[in-house]
Amino acid sequence: MRILLAVDGSEHGVRAATEVLRLSAHFTSVPEIHLLFVHAPVPSGLLQQHVSREALNDYYREEGEDATRIALDTLRNAKVEPILHLHVGPPAETIARYAEQHDCEMIVMGRRGHGALASFALGSIASGVLHHSKRPVLLVL
Repeated sequence: MRILLAVDGSEHGVRAATEVLRLSAHFTSVPEIHLLFVHAPVPSGLLQQHVSREALNDYYREEGEDATRIALDTLRNAKVEPILHLHVGPPAETIARYAEQHDCEMIVMGRRGHGALASFALGSIASGVLHHSKRPVLLVL
């Protein structure tokens, strides 16, 4: 089984990683875990006149590493080595597309996180993934 674990650096993402480990204990073989962080693109325009593409890519990478660190440690402490992916794009669409392209059988993610509308009951990114994905989505409280 191939599971996509989408995290954003919030406590909800850490709980989703813990839930993936709990689910994995019920499988006959260890699932392949894809740990994904998607950074929304920084608006271009004047920014690109003052910041190099290399500096922007470094920023995206550092943010992604920070956002995945605790979930990555949680999985590794349980002797599970995930496949780490850091992407830039519209988060909900990118998560759903990634699951399709990598034939993930399930998407696991927190129901709320750092999104601008995080105070809503479901969360804008979780809602968007449900809308865009053809794969089962497990939302963890």
